[in-house]
Amino acid sequence: MQVDPFLRATPPVAPTSPGLQVDARGDGTFAVAAPRAEAIDLCVREGRTERRQRLRHVDGGLHWDHVRGMVPGTRYGIRAHGPWNPAEGLFFHPGQLLVDPYTRGLSHASPLLSSFFPFPVDSMLDPRDGLGARRSEDNAADAIWSEVVSDAFDWQGDLRPMTDWDATVMYELHVKGYTQQNPAVPAPQRGTYAALAHPAVTTALRELGVTTVELLPVQAAMDEAHLARRGLVNYWGYSTMAYLAPEPSLATAAAQKAGAQAVLDEVKTMVRGLHAAGLEVVLDVVYNHTAEGGAEGPSLSLRGLDGREYYWYEHGAFQDVTGTGGTLDPRSPHVLDLVLASLRYWVQEVHVDGFRFDLAATLGRDSGGFRPDHPLLRAIAADPVLRTVKLIAEPWDVGTGGWQTGNFPPPWAEWNDAFRDDVRSFWLADRGHRLRSGQRAGVGVRDLATRLAGSADMFTRADPPQLPAGRSLRAPWASVNYVTAHDGFTLADLTAYESKHNEANGEDNRDGTTNNRSWNHGVEGEPAGRAGSAARRRAEEETEALHEARDRSARAVLATLLLASGTPLLTAGDELGRSQRGNNNAYCQDNEISWVDWDLDARALAQRDVVRRLIALRGEHAQLRSARFLRPADPADLAPDQVAWFAADGRMLDHGDWMDPHRHLLAMLRPGVPGEGPDGGTAHLLVILSAETEDVQVTPPSAPWPEGTARVLLDTALANQEELPISPLGPEGVRVRPGSVVVLQITVPDPLS
Repeated sequence: MQVDPFLRATPPVAPTSPGLQVDARGDGTFAVAAPRAEAIDLCVREGRTERRQRLRHVDGGLHWDHVRGMVPGTRYGIRAHGPWNPAEGLFFHPGQLLVDPYTRGLSHASPLLSSFFPFPVDSMLDPRDGLGARRSEDNAADAIWSEVVSDAFDWQGDLRPMTDWDATVMYELHVKGYTQQNPAVPAPQRGTYAALAHPAVTTALRELGVTTVELLPVQAAMDEAHLARRGLVNYWGYSTMAYLAPEPSLATAAAQKAGAQAVLDEVKTMVRGLHAAGLEVVLDVVYNHTAEGGAEGPSLSLRGLDGREYYWYEHGAFQDVTGTGGTLDPRSPHVLDLVLASLRYWVQEVHVDGFRFDLAATLGRDSGGFRPDHPLLRAIAADPVLRTVKLIAEPWDVGTGGWQTGNFPPPWAEWNDAFRDDVRSFWLADRGHRLRSGQRAGVGVRDLATRLAGSADMFTRADPPQLPAGRSLRAPWASVNYVTAHDGFTLADLTAYESKHNEANGEDNRDGTTNNRSWNHGVEGEPAGRAGSAARRRAEEETEALHEARDRSARAVLATLLLASGTPLLTAGDELGRSQRGNNNAYCQDNEISWVDWDLDARALAQRDVVRRLIALRGEHAQLRSARFLRPADPADLAPDQVAWFAADGRMLDHGDWMDPHRHLLAMLRPGVPGEGPDGGTAHLLVILSAETEDVQVTPPSAPWPEGTARVLLDTALANQEELPISPLGPEGVRVRPGSVVVLQITVPDPLS
């Protein structure tokens, strides 16, 4: 065999990291981490043929060699040679063309095919004869190829918004689901990256008032076998197959046809457009498992390269703390390198502003369980590129000791499931139970107050004892407060269903949580009509009353979320009353069940206006965005990082009140910033939350607490906030209706004015 003179003349210099590292001519090195592989071939597609190049050098488990002509548009793959021993976690099969773990582009999107499995499978994609034998056919004809892309892009002076944490309002959305039915977006763009950059979309987000969009996974993914068997897809995308490549199917048809470069450029254009509108972009990323799943899954990339290196293999089996059959091994230096490289790439080359880590407790595990000081968590937080962006943990997994909310180290923020549960219980589950049973007792107000104040009980417990009093290593913004997310009921469904209705998922309604803490307000789902004109009119009146009751509960929940200390996270469509027809696990529903409906009726518009007003209130009143955990208020020296709690009669709550399960009204005083109120005065806020079953007359606290001119800023009992009284309150206080939140502004003049 004739040796290329370029390769013969160039001294071997090991690359600094895996992947393709080439110059403008496509000349450089290619490397793959596969310690247990006997040999690795780089396979370059040239027309209908495939050119193979054996990687001649092996250093520290890294197979590498010099390459030439790997210019943008070149398609390539990997073939790994080694032992076939599934019982030992080894699935080497040179007949499987594998995706480069560091590729930045893919040839195309594909459903899960039988040829992606390294062993024979039947029509249901189950192993035909166990895992004993490799499949005999080569899969190059069906394979997804890696594709070389260029980093060149006209960013047009793009600047990251870099919104401070205490000013952040997050909005979780799915790229396709948010825009698929938006008539303001041109039809070819709907449901794509391009749609999110369309002015109609960015304007709507900006007018709502959110600062940061959190995108469900956009890294390239693959459907799982159990979904393919039922003719469904992984709509959410929590099944990654390539961590540096964007998902092709979310691009426009034109971009997909043009190739990986066009797909990547469309993603960058989306980020650039969102940034131009002042919106940050946070990606939901899945580093706890991959689309390869457990031992009976396909070999798409990592498993075929070295299953025991990339996946947690222990005690003769792949370990599973993710519920997917397998877990990436965070103890592996090669996994650490892959995670860090992909995160840096999305920040440096795609300009994203942060990440939400799915099942992040897995990333902090070693053989002894979760460690807040795990090397991978430390490496992410200390990285000079990643320390400049938002880092958000979903702080649990399904393994032993998997619930770790509050235990991640600074500068991580965390999804706060306790906020979700306590707010749902106060406004929905507990209230519905009391109304059905006629009982007065319930959960009381203690837990609600803790969540409103920033959940210091959870986010300060790891503080060292040597800290000065009142200081913490963390801040309230570390608590990402949410009531709904992609996973679970939408807000509308929380008020309309008490049981999940996941029949469309094909699992006989067994999937999805049963701990919904919801309340259907007396009717499960949408009420059925009645025959006859009189009955129909009565049904319409009852339906209108039911909708009003549900909408009032939804507005109370939204107010609690957006007026609490911490970082609020809204779910796309909740501001419009979006329903998933009672499906609380719509991960496989790429249809109208999941897509946002933009045919807005009066109810949707009214709810959107309330959300806009709430976000505006949060922005206008600095005390709602305190950067410190709240401390008990001192009436002689009020400060914006203080809080005081009162009953309906204006009396401060005492120990007995906090322990009283019959108490369902809470008034929270948040002192204002001196000089920032009307006419240079101080604008204090009194937030009143009532889950009582009847109207309550609430008297603002009296001296020594602030006394001044009080007026209503918000009343969630009203669908239209334009109906608020414009005159100041009298001494009798304010009437608070059942299941509603009222915000009073108490303005104290500047004593020197």
